[in-house]
Amino acid sequence: MESLSLGPFNPKLKSHKLKGALEGSWACSVDYNLRIVFDIVKNQQTNQDEILLIDIGTHEEVY
Repeated sequence: MESLSLGPFNPKLKSHKLKGALEGSWACSVDYNLRIVFDIVKNQQTNQDEILLIDIGTHEEVY
């Protein structure tokens, strides 16, 4: 999970945009079967992008 905070688009995380019911969100792989679904949101106070965690679980649990 530390890799996500350092850079959500690090190639080793295999981050990708989602479609369907989760369209607009992103997912990345923590290991073979563990996924994190997240959004990139703008912090209104700092005007910086932040990671908003949506779900964490197996492939079947989060999709």
